[in-house]
Amino acid sequence: YLFDDKGHKFLDWTSQAVCSNVGYDLPDTVIDATMKQMKELPFVYGGLGIVEVRARLSKLCGELLPADLQGMVFPSSGSEANEAAIMCARRYTGKFKVINWYRSYHGGTTNAQQATGDFRRWFGGDHVPGFVKASNPYPLFWDLKGDTEEERTQMALNMLEEQVLNEGPDTIALIQFESVVGGGGVIMPPKGYMQGVRAICDKYEILLHCDEVMVGFGRTGRLFGFQHYDGVVPDIVTAAKGISSAALPISMMATRKHIMEAFEEMPLGWGSTYQAHPVAMACAYENVKYLLNENVLGHVQELAPKFEDAMKTISENHPSIKQYRAVGMFGCFDVHTLDGSNPQLQHTAVDSAFVAYKKAYTENGLMGLLRPPHLHVAPPLTITEDELMDGFERQDKALYALDDALGF
Repeated sequence: YLFDDKGHKFLDWTSQAVCSNVGYDLPDTVIDATMKQMKELPFVYGGLGIVEVRARLSKLCGELLPADLQGMVFPSSGSEANEAAIMCARRYTGKFKVINWYRSYHGGTTNAQQATGDFRRWFGGDHVPGFVKASNPYPLFWDLKGDTEEERTQMALNMLEEQVLNEGPDTIALIQFESVVGGGGVIMPPKGYMQGVRAICDKYEILLHCDEVMVGFGRTGRLFGFQHYDGVVPDIVTAAKGISSAALPISMMATRKHIMEAFEEMPLGWGSTYQAHPVAMACAYENVKYLLNENVLGHVQELAPKFEDAMKTISENHPSIKQYRAVGMFGCFDVHTLDGSNPQLQHTAVDSAFVAYKKAYTENGLMGLLRPPHLHVAPPLTITEDELMDGFERQDKALYALDDALGF
């Protein structure tokens, strides 16, 4: 809970930007380790030296990641981590192009913004070369051919492979997807899709990057979102928000062992003054240990069925809600109008119905992101069952304002 300057109490319903994963009472171990590092050695530039906590954090993350994902850098943000991933792929493969989904977000710096598929890419002018957009396996305004989900999934993979062939496999360094599309609506690809993407990457010698900036370190009930896709091991993984639960700015870019070893003989070509900041790494190390020692993932898995039941109940209670999706402690409602159409397209100004909803949302004591026509639910992973139900009751009340504003 947070309080404003007038003493009003608000439940954080999206963990700020889906990042304050352990809430606001930080574990003493996190605070103590951070202060200890501040006193002992507050900063060493990562290009000149390595501090002990960097070795510890690298070892811990390497043990938690599957297979041989182990070569790591620790930038300061998700955007920077994705920049490092793009540079890593281009340097390692000698190729240039990057394929991303249209419904995606990868950051606000130059390459990360161009990798982004949603409207935020337009703000940068959309003029950086080398980035190609692919349709998500769940299109908005048309249907993939096929009578079964398996057939539709194969059609989506056929489309992606044709795009690879038309772009030229020898020009594509990286396929970069969010493991679970976050800001675009908590979208998981259909069964078999990510395994198919992995196979396409292997066939054409393209690296696969899973962007875990939003869901990494427990949001979905697994340490990493890609672990929901049996047998899929990406070549590159990035994470950010959850690694420190946003207590300090830090992110991670990790690669497979053979990629890491290649950079023993050549420079990565990416760097940052605050990469591998000792204080941020001390914070992240103890935060990850806390997630493990306190079985936060187990807590998420235990609450997940109750979370989804509440999403289902609210969806059925409000005609303005078309459908919902939920995985772990991450959910999203899709809003529609009386005729079933989308009430908020990316290029249009915020609809007055969502202004009315946001007002009711705040009046009912909720604080959180609003990305219409998607309504996200992503409370801190440490939330209790009583607090979770309290949050859904507040959202249920607020949604009556949206029903009315849309004419239901």
